Amino acid sequence: MTTPVIVLVGPPGAGKSTIGALLAERLGTGYRDTDADIEKAAGKPIPEIFVDEGEPHFRELERQAVRTAVAEHPGVLALGGGAVMDPGTRALLKGLPVVFLDVELADAVRRVGLDAPRPLLAVNPRKRWRELMDARRPLYTEVARAVVATGGRTPAEVADAVLEALRPPLAPTPDTTQ
Repeated sequence: MTTPVIVLVGPPGAGKSTIGALLAERLGTGYRDTDADIEKAAGKPIPEIFVDEGEPHFRELERQAVRTAVAEHPGVLALGGGAVMDPGTRALLKGLPVVFLDVELADAVRRVGLDAPRPLLAVNPRKRWRELMDARRPLYTEVARAVVATGGRTPAEVADAVLEALRPPLAPTPDTTQ
């Protein structure tokens, strides 16, 4: 079975797409985003799926997209912000090199703006973003092997921090001076 070399999780505005593409380039591997997979399969943007079929239908498409991507994508994988809400998805991520890209509200707003077409942030986006983070932060942390704060860092610096966080610790060298 093929599994991703890195899985990125985090809220909207964390930089999953930007960092994922940069990591894939550095590692010489492919990049995949489950939100893009969902849009391709549904033939329409995620906000339209929410409006036309509702959030439960979207979440089912998301579960399927994550399951497929985890099983077949050997590169860098970015999950949608709410994917970790599903217990089955969290179980799939156990043992994988998952990194939670942690972002503060001010940085998220600066990066994507909260007026972008994000269905769960449509009404009072700042307050809703905080509520989503209160609910999701423990789940992001639960699935993550590492947490990388993105605040005040360039995409290149975040990518460096992700690679450093996933680097295996060096084995101690034997002391030959005794």
